[in-house]
Amino acid sequence: MTIRPVRPDDREQWATLFRAYREFYRLEADEAVVDRVWSWLADADHEVRGLVAEADGALVGIAHHRRFARPSTGTVGVWLDDLYAAESVRGTGVGHALIAHLGGIAALEGASVVRWITADDNVTAQRLYDRVATRTRWLTYDATPGA
Repeated sequence: MTIRPVRPDDREQWATLFRAYREFYRLEADEAVVDRVWSWLADADHEVRGLVAEADGALVGIAHHRRFARPSTGTVGVWLDDLYAAESVRGTGVGHALIAHLGGIAALEGASVVRWITADDNVTAQRLYDRVATRTRWLTYDATPGA
């Protein structure tokens, strides 16, 4: 398995994995979102970056990430937005490899942390996350803009 940045010729396989990721989290199918996120990944000036896991010429995992400022510490971190491994390869180390690769990128860039969230009922992913990171005490809130 190889972990590498997303390339233009990954579009179709990436989209299949991204659609499956969105379906896993019960998000409504929306090709405009797929197209928009791909346009972000294809734009070198956009903050969102993508990694893929490739095995035998097929993409089997994706990870989207971006840098974020941490004013409380005066540092910059890396935010892992989306992590997904194809169902057929779950439990084979794809998620771990993507996180480890991102950790290496973060170290090279001098980032202070790699941070992410997951759903409270995603216990399968939490077993991996508990092995590779420290569960924090922070809760997440979402507010509707303009409300």
